[in-house]
Amino acid sequence: MASDPANPLGTYLRDRRTRLDPAAFGIAGGRRRTPGLRREEVARRANISATWYTWLEQGRGGAPSADVLDRLAKGLMLTEPEREHLYMLGLGRPPETRYQPVDGITPRLQRVLDGMAGSPAIIKTAMWDVVGWNHAATVLLTDYAKLPRARRNVLRLLFGDPQVRAHNEDWESVARFVVGAFRADVARAGANRSAAAAALVEEMTRVSPEFAALWRDNDVIAHADGVKRLRHPEAGLLEMEFSSFAVEGRPELGMIVYNPATAADAERLRALIARRPG
Repeated sequence: MASDPANPLGTYLRDRRTRLDPAAFGIAGGRRRTPGLRREEVARRANISATWYTWLEQGRGGAPSADVLDRLAKGLMLTEPEREHLYMLGLGRPPETRYQPVDGITPRLQRVLDGMAGSPAIIKTAMWDVVGWNHAATVLLTDYAKLPRARRNVLRLLFGDPQVRAHNEDWESVARFVVGAFRADVARAGANRSAAAAALVEEMTRVSPEFAALWRDNDVIAHADGVKRLRHPEAGLLEMEFSSFAVEGRPELGMIVYNPATAADAERLRALIARRPG
């Protein structure tokens, strides 16, 4: 189908519409002059008028609202990247971020973690739930696999587990950093409006006066990189540099990778990992 450079939104809508199989929606195929759904069928699925939808394809009627674009995205069964593209064409901006809870990571992302055998690394959500880790992280940080899923949360561990607290040499600085970064993450991922985020904050405020005080400070911290000092029961004090990375296409996920700050730290970490093979 030829594109119309003067009406890219209409071209995109027509293209998506003609790719849909009527039978997949329980619509009798019959004899159709063109493939895909008819305009009125898309309009019905999107709960908008057939006239308004026709105008959108024809480049008439002005810019659609965000609500209309969301209805069209649902009606046309668009993926999240396709929905974002629809917004860029219709409104010139991406949609507001919608936070989606995450249970785990893909095998491909796990292989990325496993490929960093000498660098402890984790994947966390915007709620700071740890959903992926490598063996080095198990050795240096926490054996997340042995924890119930609800306990694999950095806030719950940092403020509620005495062993984790003792493990962090500069606990007060780490706690302030984590709370500020958590506040920034939930806002960036659109999770600050979720019931889950409110429940987690309420829980941490109830169980930890330190968290409550830090949360009241309203600090927001970017966590691109830094240094963390960990006191390990076997390896002693280790100074680790950490770097944070976004996971492309997954605004609710972030990766944190730790590397030894000195050659001596690297040697002790290698020895620690060697003593506890995965």
